[in-house]
Amino acid sequence: MHAKRNNGGIAILAGTVAIAIAIFSSVKVKQPPLAAASELALRQPTGQPQLVSIARLPHGSVTPDGEMCEWAPASTTITLFAELEQEKIADSSARTRSEDAGKTIEVMRPPVRTIRDTDPIYSSIAVDAHFDEVILQDENLFGLKIFNRLDNTAPGARFTEPKRVIAGPKTKLQYNCGLYVDQNSGDIYSVMADTGDRILIFSHDAKGNVSPARELMTPHRGYAVAVDEEKQELYLTVQFPPKVMVYRKMASGDEKPLRVLEGERTGLADSHGIAIDPRTKLLFVNNYGNTSNYRVAGTGKFNPPSITVYPLEADGDSAPLRVIQGPKTELDWPGAMYVDPERGDLYVANDLGDSILVFHETDEGNVAPARMIKGPKTGLKNPTGVFVDNKNKELWVSNMGNAAATVYSLMANGDVAPLRTIRSAPPDKLSIKFGKTEAVAYDSKREQILVPN
Repeated sequence: MHAKRNNGGIAILAGTVAIAIAIFSSVKVKQPPLAAASELALRQPTGQPQLVSIARLPHGSVTPDGEMCEWAPASTTITLFAELEQEKIADSSARTRSEDAGKTIEVMRPPVRTIRDTDPIYSSIAVDAHFDEVILQDENLFGLKIFNRLDNTAPGARFTEPKRVIAGPKTKLQYNCGLYVDQNSGDIYSVMADTGDRILIFSHDAKGNVSPARELMTPHRGYAVAVDEEKQELYLTVQFPPKVMVYRKMASGDEKPLRVLEGERTGLADSHGIAIDPRTKLLFVNNYGNTSNYRVAGTGKFNPPSITVYPLEADGDSAPLRVIQGPKTELDWPGAMYVDPERGDLYVANDLGDSILVFHETDEGNVAPARMIKGPKTGLKNPTGVFVDNKNKELWVSNMGNAAATVYSLMANGDVAPLRTIRSAPPDKLSIKFGKTEAVAYDSKREQILVPN
């Protein structure tokens, strides 16, 4: 953990979902005489992240940056400084200020309290129609949970126990967000997004803390996966720099892609969901809209979310055949997609819209969805995964916001209740959805914790 004193506030950087922070009710800053500030020795920059200072300053003391701090703690009498006084420093030997100059000090102390979501956060979903199972990708606890397709959590029940779980250090599962299930073999393909940088493949009968049967190394920030079974090709979206990587389905290790769709003409911008239709030879990719040239500073911009459509064999810097984009589309952080080739429908999990959008494969421009599942009866909360089960004529959705999977009639429309719900938490669950937390700050005026994900 690194703490940096800046403009009278404290910003605390953390690299874990379990976040420990000390909270104060207010910070008051006054400008002192410059002479007083000059009496304190400034810490010399090292060019590396470091803990600038942790010290108990008497009331009215002047900090090295020339500010005077008056800490007014919240109702509790425990403060960060009081806690540090009670705990040991990593190197407990007595050291003078001059001996510590230029060094980073490691502080060993327990957290005041911990904010953590202990329930699953389901990022993706797939149905194995052959084995009549539902596979849910847990991005919070790093695992895969498998349920019977007809499981239905009773309204008064706390949760439904999974049929089996794949989780543990041997699995290498972490920040897993993309999911594909081979309908013939039952093999499970799981994409590691922000830290794993690979696709892990588990056999159908995998259970517990087991090693994957196969691994494919992929670029950083992979998100969603689709497979062309006819051509035995695997498609992977990469968020940034945005691209679509196409591999052999059975690729493993450091094997290179067969082709890569990438470049300014592609219209890709923070790519997420992907779907393919081998019958119409079309490739669909949805985009959050964030874009920049990472080689040139200050080139970042935001475009409206979109769905870009390409030939299935698209390669290099190829322009899309057409684009679905505009306010009528209702797109808002679109997640996973799925094409129903029998009807020519394109399903989109619309995260911030709390909805499922259904477009025609032939749609183009600023067009409204042909159908939309949305409303309080639906049980949808930040849906990011979607799957069409044509064998049973059902539509499955994973919800990141409430630790649940919901299933609907394939032609559902409007504010409709799910046919069944699989919950892994109480019915009033509201997920924290920290995701890959990289920074935390406390707003002392509003008494709020700010967490970018």
